[in-house]
Amino acid sequence: MFATLLLLQATIPDRLIASARDQLTWGTTYDPSYTTLKYPGGDVDRKVGVCTDVIIRAYRSIHLDLQKLIIEHKRSHMDLYPKGKLDPNIDHRRVKNMAAFFKARKASLPVNSDWKPGDIVYWKLDSGLDHVGLLTNTKGRSGKYQVVHNMSEPKEEDVLGSWKILGHYRFPNR
Repeated sequence: MFATLLLLQATIPDRLIASARDQLTWGTTYDPSYTTLKYPGGDVDRKVGVCTDVIIRAYRSIHLDLQKLIIEHKRSHMDLYPKGKLDPNIDHRRVKNMAAFFKARKASLPVNSDWKPGDIVYWKLDSGLDHVGLLTNTKGRSGKYQVVHNMSEPKEEDVLGSWKILGHYRFPNR
C-alpha cells in the first residue's frame, strides 16, 4: 500500500522515468520489424522494440497512448508529417512522426535549453539514422542527465551529448 501511495504522489517525470527504467529489466532486443498492432493501445511484444517503443511504453504509464494521439493528430494534419499515408501500426513508432507530433503540441524546447528529467531528446546519429531517448534523474560523468534509449537493447547511459541533437521535448508541458 505504501508503494502504491508513493506512485500516486509521483510526478509525471518520475513516472516516465520509472517506466523507462522498468523496461531495462524486460530483456528487450532491438527489432524494427513491421508488426500489425491493435488500435488503439497496440504494442509489439515487450521482448522486442526500437527506440520509440521506450517512449511509447513510458507514456502509457501516465495513461497517454501515443499511438492513438499521433494517429488522430496526423489524420487531421497530414501536412505536418513526413509521410502522407496513415498507418496505425507504425506511424507512432517513427522518430520523425513522434517529433512532428511533439512540435505540433507545442512541446518543443530549444536544444541547448535547460534539460530536465523526463524530457525527450531526438538525435541524428552519426550513421544518419534518427534516434530518441528519455532523460532520467541521474547524471553521468559528463554532468548531463543520463538517457534511457534502445539501439540494441534498452540501456540507461550518459549519451545526451553523444550525437547531433535535433529536438528537445517536454510533454505534456509542465
